[in-house]
Amino acid sequence: MQEILNAISVWILPVIISTILIYGTYKKVPLYENFCDGAKEGFWVAIKILPYLIAIIVAVSMFRASGALDFLYNIFKTPLEALKIPADTLALMITRSLSGSATLGLFGEIVNTHGANSYAAKLSAIIAGSSETTFYVIAVYFGAVGIKKYRHAILTGILADIAGIIAAIIISRFFFYS
Repeated sequence: MQEILNAISVWILPVIISTILIYGTYKKVPLYENFCDGAKEGFWVAIKILPYLIAIIVAVSMFRASGALDFLYNIFKTPLEALKIPADTLALMITRSLSGSATLGLFGEIVNTHGANSYAAKLSAIIAGSSETTFYVIAVYFGAVGIKKYRHAILTGILADIAGIIAAIIISRFFFYS
């Protein structure tokens, strides 16, 4: 089974790209021109979202530098230990909604501290994969297209993040906790 998955992982991207190129040629689509137009549009989108990206990076940095993260860590340390949830994962749970890069940095710290096969590392990996950077998405993408009314999107995103974290805890407890 592992050999089949390895073969699929090696061939899937070239097959997808080849299929798109062959189909585009068959339909007589100007492939190179469309690619260049898409690249130009992507460049302007990147420039348009830059202020929102800077704002969210500053907000995450301020959250960590202010000591708010350490304050929350001290409050929730005992309940997390009672539920057998590694306290180190709290920072990851909080920052996941704010910043993917901050989450990956915290995940790296957890792996370096506890080891790659530890329960804390496995739980952190599942949390990182089962939730979204809600505030980043709202700040950057909603700002880029000019959406001003995003109150319900924030609530839905936070609820989805909480559900993802709870599911990650249950799943990792079922599969990895010993």
